[in-house]
Amino acid sequence: MLALLALALSACTATSIHYDLLIEDGTIYDGNGGEAYVADIGVIDERIVAIGQLQASADEVINAQGLAVAPGFINMLSWATDSLIIDGRSQGDIRQGVTLEVFGEGRSEGPLNEAMRAQAIAGQGDVKWPVEWTTLDEYLEFLAERGVSPNIASFIGATSVRVHEIGYEDRPPTAEELERMKGLVRVAMEDGALGLGSSLIYAPAFYADTEELIELAKVVGEYDGMYISHMRSEGNRLLESVDELIQIAREANIGAEIYHLKMAGQQNWDKFDDVVDRVEAARAEGLHITADIYTYTAGSTGLDAGMPPWVQEGGYEAWRSRLQDSAIREQVKQEMTTPTDEWENLLLSAGPEGTLLVGFRNPELRPYLGKTLAEVAEERGRSYADTAIDLVIADGSRVQVVYFLMSEENVANGVALPWVSFGSDAASMATEGSFLQQSTHPRAYGNFARVLGKYVRDDRVLTLPDAIRKLSKLPATNLKIRDRGELTESFYADIVIFDPSEIEDHATFEQPHQYATGMHHVIVNGEVVLRDGEHTGALPGKVVRGPGWLGWQN
Repeated sequence: MLALLALALSACTATSIHYDLLIEDGTIYDGNGGEAYVADIGVIDERIVAIGQLQASADEVINAQGLAVAPGFINMLSWATDSLIIDGRSQGDIRQGVTLEVFGEGRSEGPLNEAMRAQAIAGQGDVKWPVEWTTLDEYLEFLAERGVSPNIASFIGATSVRVHEIGYEDRPPTAEELERMKGLVRVAMEDGALGLGSSLIYAPAFYADTEELIELAKVVGEYDGMYISHMRSEGNRLLESVDELIQIAREANIGAEIYHLKMAGQQNWDKFDDVVDRVEAARAEGLHITADIYTYTAGSTGLDAGMPPWVQEGGYEAWRSRLQDSAIREQVKQEMTTPTDEWENLLLSAGPEGTLLVGFRNPELRPYLGKTLAEVAEERGRSYADTAIDLVIADGSRVQVVYFLMSEENVANGVALPWVSFGSDAASMATEGSFLQQSTHPRAYGNFARVLGKYVRDDRVLTLPDAIRKLSKLPATNLKIRDRGELTESFYADIVIFDPSEIEDHATFEQPHQYATGMHHVIVNGEVVLRDGEHTGALPGKVVRGPGWLGWQN
């Protein structure tokens, strides 16, 4: 590859230059946050080989006059792990300019043991596929070989490592189990995982203590990776949870990122400044602490985030069985409706009127899609706690919901922070096929377009150069990935071309299955995936690996 690139670069100095792709007269935002300039970009094979006033021929020419040309956007928190198997085109995100999907919020698609593989197969929805991989790297290669439009990368999930060795038990690992867990992390890092991801409000991740996470994070530090976390609390114990993340970073000597920075629940909205103060103090100390955010006032997860972790020990079947015991059910209902700092009760923070039902496995429950938990409880003549329990039992799953939790002021302030990038926390879906059997959060179709439309153009929270930096170079730098995140010679040609005056999200909570508009062209690894706003069907996505990958040393 390097020899071919050198040959291509030398060709650019010749009198007769021919590119595979030439982008002409675009307004270049290179990802560094500086002023834009008008230039051409020449691409040969997968790489940018020239930027400037290029007088040359090409197999394909894109006229970008009057349009913004930027590095491809990086989705720091993607749940497209299954949706890309169903439809590799990644329509929802590609149409917003996302060229790299990053997985691994606590759970990763490997390592798997036989019990985990069986669980993965049993948990599939309307579309089925074989689960033949064991390691995280094998999953990523499976996806790339199957064919995907965006590039793909992943953290190793702390939850997955724990389940692999301990299962769903609420106990610390033995010394031998912890060594095996560290070994799994080491293998994943050498295969190119970006670091360690955790999601600590959910069982069984909730059962891991800080020391366990530090020990795993120390292994990640050996490979220059990072720690990234859905923290133990984003609400009542938010500040303590930020302190824990910083402690892990400090003791493991690695960078750390807060997933989807938020202050959940109105009683916690006034904590924004305290969170920022803690992060910036840690950064001043020399720790590389960052965050990502989605651009909405509601989150989306399951009804498990409204029930105490103890009732979920052992996995879904054990949880469901306990909920059918009348005495346990009464205890769970009492805890669901009582304020506490002992665990993260998002259902209580949002309230039944602020809890929107968006995903059921059981088709018989799908008439409830788009209704609030309060509405369904009234229809059934039950309390909201009883209704939530009934739905979890009847659906065979945790039930996907949207929780309205945050203030618009805090979202806008978070978007503006210089160390915050962006993640959808959603799948990349299409407005067709099996995706329409469920509802979803509008962030699945609009998160990145919303940055550029609402927060740059309309509300002027960010300048366009800085927004593009936060969508591209900032996350690429945090992840320590090579040759991506900037428009510069020799980097991979992951390029987006859009109209800043037109780019806009259209998905709503009432009608989420709507594509964003205003993105004209998207190029991934030098291949045009979106042309004139329409998907070409191209599937050039590759596995992107982190700094510990042994392949870098070969």
